[in-house]
Amino acid sequence: MVAIPDSDFGTRARHRLQDEIVIWLTTTGADRTPQPNPVWFLWDEDADTVLIYNANDAKRLEHIAARPRVSLHFDGNGRGGDIVVLTGAAEQALDIPPVDQNETYLAKYADQIARMSDPHTFADKYSVPIRVRVTKLRGF
Repeated sequence: MVAIPDSDFGTRARHRLQDEIVIWLTTTGADRTPQPNPVWFLWDEDADTVLIYNANDAKRLEHIAARPRVSLHFDGNGRGGDIVVLTGAAEQALDIPPVDQNETYLAKYADQIARMSDPHTFADKYSVPIRVRVTKLRGF
């Protein structure tokens, strides 16, 4: 588990993990090219994990199966600051309920899901949960 430091940076990182709507997940393609994608997520502070539901046909699932090392990061402040980068290993999270049964996820993304469809339709399309076990935090 990664210890988020008890510092101004650590506090900022925790707030972003709790409050942000989008985080960038970067996987590595077969040709070793980084493949960044904006994704919705839930952070589990106690377990140092990030949960991401994926579309059934998302190429990132193939990337993760072959090369599970990933990174996550937030957008900066547009001036090179407020940088938060996490690295870790991703795996399918078979113990996680579908989106439409995950009350915490539904609470966080209710407005976004409603603009796209309904929770059941969304759950059918984004049915593959992955868990990123965070091993390192860096930034400034």
